[in-house]
Amino acid sequence: MKSNVMPSIVQIEVNQLKQLVSEVKETVATGLIQVNKAKRKTASFGVVDLWNVRRGARTAASRRSI
Repeated sequence: MKSNVMPSIVQIEVNQLKQLVSEVKETVATGLIQVNKAKRKTASFGVVDLWNVRRGARTAASRRSI
């Protein structure tokens, strides 16, 4: 494995570097109300849908033969 280390091209000031690498203290939000997502009805492909597809195919085939 090669371990060639190239010098950094980016030049940055010392105080900006300290600001970038400084640790940020964060707090976790507490006391939130969880909202239930609306339940979606899953779409199903029924007999009527199949009938409409077949009907459209027959119509398209008859238009091509004209």
